[in-house]
Amino acid sequence: MAKELEKVDVLTVGVGWTGGIIAAEAAKEGLKVVGLERGKERGTEDYQNIHDEYKYAIRYELMQDVSKETLTFRNSPDQRALPMRQLGSFLLGENLGGAGTHWNGQTWRFLPYDFEIRSMTEEKYGEDKLMEDDGYRLQDWGITYDELEPYFDRFEKTCGLSGEENPLGGKRSDAYPTPPMIKTPILKKFEKASSGLGYSPIMMPSANLSEAFENPDGQKIQACQYCAFCERFGCEYGAKSSPEITVIPTARETGNFEVRTHSNVVEILTDEDDDSRVTGVKYVDTRTREEFIQPADVVVLNSYVFNNYKLLRVSDIGKQYDPETEEGTLGRSYCYQIFGGATGFFDEQFNTFMGAGALGMAFDDHNGDNFDHSDLDFLHGGNISVTQTGSRPIANNPIRPDTPSWGSEFKKESIENYTRTLSVSGQGATLPHKDNYIDIDETYKDDYDVPLVKLTYNFKDQDRARHQHLAERSAEVLEEMGAKEVSKAAELGDYSIVPYQSTHNTGGTIMGDDPEKSVVNNWLQHWDRDNLFVVGAGNFVHNSGYNPTGTVGALAYRCAEGVIRFAKEGGRLEDK
Repeated sequence: MAKELEKVDVLTVGVGWTGGIIAAEAAKEGLKVVGLERGKERGTEDYQNIHDEYKYAIRYELMQDVSKETLTFRNSPDQRALPMRQLGSFLLGENLGGAGTHWNGQTWRFLPYDFEIRSMTEEKYGEDKLMEDDGYRLQDWGITYDELEPYFDRFEKTCGLSGEENPLGGKRSDAYPTPPMIKTPILKKFEKASSGLGYSPIMMPSANLSEAFENPDGQKIQACQYCAFCERFGCEYGAKSSPEITVIPTARETGNFEVRTHSNVVEILTDEDDDSRVTGVKYVDTRTREEFIQPADVVVLNSYVFNNYKLLRVSDIGKQYDPETEEGTLGRSYCYQIFGGATGFFDEQFNTFMGAGALGMAFDDHNGDNFDHSDLDFLHGGNISVTQTGSRPIANNPIRPDTPSWGSEFKKESIENYTRTLSVSGQGATLPHKDNYIDIDETYKDDYDVPLVKLTYNFKDQDRARHQHLAERSAEVLEEMGAKEVSKAAELGDYSIVPYQSTHNTGGTIMGDDPEKSVVNNWLQHWDRDNLFVVGAGNFVHNSGYNPTGTVGALAYRCAEGVIRFAKEGGRLEDK
C-alpha cells in the first residue's frame, strides 16, 4: 500500500529546465516545492574527464533506458505499432537536469509568425493556403510573440545567452546578456557566401557562453573552452547553461525546495469530490519499488513531451484525440522537424575538430514567412546554418554518396575528407496534420506496468517540399563558399525512427484559447483541472524552424508566474 506524505504547495514532475524554472520561481516566493525526478543526480563534478565519445555519444550514458520505458511507433494507423528498442531518431534525457544536461545550447526565439500562424497565413494568402483539404490543421497558439517576449528575455538572462540582433526575428526588449561566440574561419566563409547571395547571416544564439557571466539569480556560468563535447555530454566546466548550474541551485538556496531523485511518477491523482482539481501524484522509488502518494495544492507536469502526455492519459484527464472524428485534444498535433541540407567537399582544410554545441552562423531569410509563399506548395520554412560543433572521430566519417560504408576506400575517404568537408543545414518546421498524433498502446507496458505511448507519425507532402527547398538553398551557399563538389540531401521519404534526426518532438498537450482545440490555456493551466499545469514542447501547436529550448524556457517562466498567481489567488487564470 502506498505511503501518503505531507502535502506541499507545489509539486513538479520532472526537474529539468521547466521543472527547475517552476521550482526556482515558486520557491523564491516562499512556496514549499518538491521536485520528483526519476533519474539520479549528476553535477559538473561528475563530468570531469567525460570526453568519452563511445560511452556518451554512441552508448547514450545520459539518456533514458529504453529497456525500462520506451514507446511504440508506426507510420500510419493501418500498421502495427512496435516498440522502439534502441534510441535513434531522438534522445530522451534522464537524471536531474533532463535533456538540458546534454543539449547543444542553440537557443532561438520562435518567430512572431509562429504564434499567429493561422491568422497571418489566412490574412496574407487566403483560406485555401491553409490546405485543410489535405489534412493540415493550423491554429494560433493563444498567445502572441509580444506577450511572450518578456519571458524570452527572462530565460536568456538566466542562461547568460551569447548572441547578436537578428534582423529577421522578433523585436527584443534588451540585448543579449553576453557577446557572440568567436567567429572562426569556417563561420566567416559562410558569412561571406551567404551575404553575397543576399541573405542576412548572424551568429547563432548560444548557451555556450562567450565569457563568464553571473545571472540575475547570482548563479555563475563559465566561459566556453570550445572543447567540442556539448551535445550528448555534460559540461565539466560549467560553461554550458544547464538546469544544474542555474535554476536548480537557485531553487535550493531558498530552503523551500526538495529534490527527490529515483522517483518515477505513475499517476496523477484526482479529487473524487471536486472534478476541477487534482490532489497530487503517486510515484514509485525506482530502487526499492516502494509506492508513495505526494499530495500538493498545485501539480506541474515538467517531464518530456511523451511522458507529460502519458501521465494525463493514464490518469484519465482530458479527452483523447480521435483522428477519424477529430474530436478530443489530448495527443493531437504531434510534430517533429525536417533537415534539408547539403555537404560540400573542399580542397582546403579546416579545423573541424574544435568547436562548441552552438558555435555557428545562420540566416532566417527562408524561415517562417520571411519569404513569399504565394507560388509554393508549402508553408513556413527553416533556419539555414553552418555549425562548428566539433567532428568527433567515431561518429564523423565524411564520405561521398557512392563510397562503400566500410573497407579501404571508406578509410581513405574518411581520412581525406575529415578536415575538408563542411555541411550547411536547413532545420525545417513541420505543421500539424490530422493523421499525426500520440495515443496509448494497450499491448505493451513499461517496467512499472503502465501502458506505453504509441506514436503515429509520417512526413507529409509539405514536409517533402520544404525539405527540398532548404536542401537547394543550402547547396547554393556551399557552392558560393567554393566547394569543389556538393552533395545535396536525398529526397525525403517516409519517416524512420531509427536514424538520429533531432530531439525536437512537439505537440500532444497543445496550448490555445479554446478548450475544444487545446489541452491548456496560455498560462499552461489545464482546461479541466484548475490546479494542474503542463509545460514543455508538448504545448507547441506546430514546430518551427528552430531548436525548441528557448521557447520552452519562455513558456516555463510564463507558467511559473501562473502557478504563483494560482497558489496565492486560485481560480481560472484566463479570467484575471
